[in-house]
Amino acid sequence: MPMPATEIEQLIKEAIPDADVTIRDLAGDGDHYAARVVSQSFAGMSRIRQHQAVYAALGGRVGGELHALQLETAVTDTEKTQ
Repeated sequence: MPMPATEIEQLIKEAIPDADVTIRDLAGDGDHYAARVVSQSFAGMSRIRQHQAVYAALGGRVGGELHALQLETAVTDTEKTQ
């Protein structure tokens, strides 16, 4: 069963409350998504650790009900938010 984009966003925001999350359905099938997650909590973390934090937020759903996730992470640009 496909996983709705809104559920992906909700799970990420529950685990990373300050995250700015953008989800795109890559194939129109609810199984292949791209996610951009931007959070200040990623500061000082390697890209691998950032991705691990997002995958942890999804609770093992990637590869199961969420077939594929193309992931991009970044640290919030504090200069733009001030």
